Amino acid sequence: MDAKAESRFEITPEIVAEHGLTPAEYQRLLKILGREPSFTELGIFSVMWSEHCSYKSSRVWLRTLPTTGKQVIQGPGENAGVVDLGDGDAVIFKMESHNHPSYIEPYQGAATGVGGIMRDVFTMGARPVANLNALRFGAPEHPKTRHLVDGVVSGIGGYGNCVGVPTVGGETNFDKGYNNNILVNAMCAGLARTDKIFYSAAKGVGLPVIYVGSKTGRDGIHGATMASAEFDDKSDEKRPTVQVGDPFTEKLLIEACLELMAKDVIIAIQDMGAAGLTSSSCEMADKGGVGIHLDLDHVPQRETGMTAYEMMLSESQERMLIILKPGSEPEAEAIFKKWGLDFAVVGETTDTGRMIVTHRGQVEADIPVTTLANSAPVYERPWYPITPPKMILPEWVPAPNAILETLKAMMSGPALASRRWIWEQYDHMVMGDTVQRPGGDAAVVRVHGTQKGLAVVCDVTPRYVAADPVMGTKQAVVETWRNLTAVGADPLAITDNMNFANPERPEVMGQFVGSVKGMAEACRVLDYPVVSGNVSLYNETNGVGIPPTPAIGGVGLVPDVSRMADIKLKRDSDLLILVGREAGHLGQSLYQEHATGKFEGAPPPVDLADEIKAGRLVRALIREGKVSAVHDVSDGGLLVAIAEMALAGGMGVEVFAYEGRLPAHAIWFGEDQGRYVLSVDPMLAEEVLERARLLALPSRIVARTGGDSIGLKGEPTLKLADLRAAHEAWLPQYMAAGH
Repeated sequence: MDAKAESRFEITPEIVAEHGLTPAEYQRLLKILGREPSFTELGIFSVMWSEHCSYKSSRVWLRTLPTTGKQVIQGPGENAGVVDLGDGDAVIFKMESHNHPSYIEPYQGAATGVGGIMRDVFTMGARPVANLNALRFGAPEHPKTRHLVDGVVSGIGGYGNCVGVPTVGGETNFDKGYNNNILVNAMCAGLARTDKIFYSAAKGVGLPVIYVGSKTGRDGIHGATMASAEFDDKSDEKRPTVQVGDPFTEKLLIEACLELMAKDVIIAIQDMGAAGLTSSSCEMADKGGVGIHLDLDHVPQRETGMTAYEMMLSESQERMLIILKPGSEPEAEAIFKKWGLDFAVVGETTDTGRMIVTHRGQVEADIPVTTLANSAPVYERPWYPITPPKMILPEWVPAPNAILETLKAMMSGPALASRRWIWEQYDHMVMGDTVQRPGGDAAVVRVHGTQKGLAVVCDVTPRYVAADPVMGTKQAVVETWRNLTAVGADPLAITDNMNFANPERPEVMGQFVGSVKGMAEACRVLDYPVVSGNVSLYNETNGVGIPPTPAIGGVGLVPDVSRMADIKLKRDSDLLILVGREAGHLGQSLYQEHATGKFEGAPPPVDLADEIKAGRLVRALIREGKVSAVHDVSDGGLLVAIAEMALAGGMGVEVFAYEGRLPAHAIWFGEDQGRYVLSVDPMLAEEVLERARLLALPSRIVARTGGDSIGLKGEPTLKLADLRAAHEAWLPQYMAAGH
């Protein structure tokens, strides 16, 4: 369609529906404009009002989250959150979904998810230093799962490795609930100086609007709208809405932007993410309180005959929009040309308060900026609270014949098997500052040139959230808090990625509301604010939704990387001390599924006061050098945590028999929260136990390190080599079976 045809295009109810707008929303648009929109204007409103860009179903609840704190420099509302690390250093970080594109085209969907989240970080002046990802796939036996795992992992590795940013952590789950809607959540953290943070408000009139990076093509058109709709049997037809990434161009763009940022000529900068040129230009103008005029004749294009509609909605990758100080264009252009990137003046800021888009001499869009940026409907969707199931008593779940045999079986299955096959495809050492690699509680990256370490992690246990959204999300927050604590970091703040099904169903909205409430409570009590995030709704196919999955990304500060902990057992004859309350909670546990084939009952409760006490104790012991290894207890329970420490360090353990009132299998496999296993010199054991007692925290000695096996009284010993072979084998064998 050429530009003239575009201007007189008749807008039918069918075309409105194809743009994801309801009849009521279209009437709202007509009232705002006072006339019929042009085809380009319809496209612009459709992406700006999409769930992906406007948060119209979630905004009313997101406002209830705690987003401030003495450590917070920038909370939600910018490209990413910013937290103070002291000494003039800041971490800039965010997590974002690329779920729908990754299901349709796994390699490019995942790759461009990584590229997009890195742009959110470096557009604010940070050099990206750590990538993470949270991946959820369908059941291993589902015919599409293996293909999707292969494509997504290749896409993440291919993009991150080429850009030269280490992929240092993440998690991967398999669950039939994701058979038709996988989740790919990408997280990035970068480092910046606090006096060199860049924002997106285009303040000032008559300023040049600069387009830099790659050329614009037709890929990704309506990507935001596609990401805001549920799937059906024709979803493969949406393949053209998936963007195509070029990591080598992204690397050049990072370097060019950081070089320009050192010149003090940038007034505002924004990456072109969802909704491309539309959202970036509109949001910059709105935040700066100005109008903006775009002349699309100057937009670098890689395809011929592109219309205004296509250019405004394209989500081609590796593009940025910059507002420069007047007169600095030649200096800026020289930098981008040096790096082999496009540089074009595509407009200017104005005093009209309007977004005016021209193409080939015609006005294709003329919309009030503030209205466009802030007029999306805000829905208070109907919802009802999810009633948590009853607690399951430990004796209701059958005991195994042999504890260690059960341990081996659980650790060699899809839920607990090693993910080494995945993370070995990622370069986690590039840049030379990774001091804790994947496979532990949290990754740690040195703040370059200092002794400080940035600890990063992401986590959620969807089965807990499905059973009880409030408690399950509270658990997800404290799990990241514990992971950071376990390496010796002070937890600072979180980003979230709220993945849910169709919010128009009251039970789904109830899951979302409960999840926000649980997150808000945990973050308030822990002083662990939410500084950025993303909401991904309509993760549903033919009316079947995903399990509620509020992924949490946490960051923390290790004051001195010479005083941190990892999970590896290192010393013979150390004692392993468990700190935290034991109730043998088997509801929603991996052991329960192993024993009965299903998940039932309430998830384990979280005690935030205990979490704070245990966290302070563990961090103090790490910094005093009184523990040689630390691991928090999570999926699979205490025995799994001990086995993971043994495998990580290549050192066996003699586990002491449990002699309490609870069933032994509930003690070994129960998933009670707020617990850590500490490896301690026997000479210090009594001190550690006494310090826990003073805090009213239960603690006990559970094992002694040494040898090459895991032993438990009355059981055949389990050779560490045999456990390792079983633990490492499942995923490579599963993936190889497809070839």
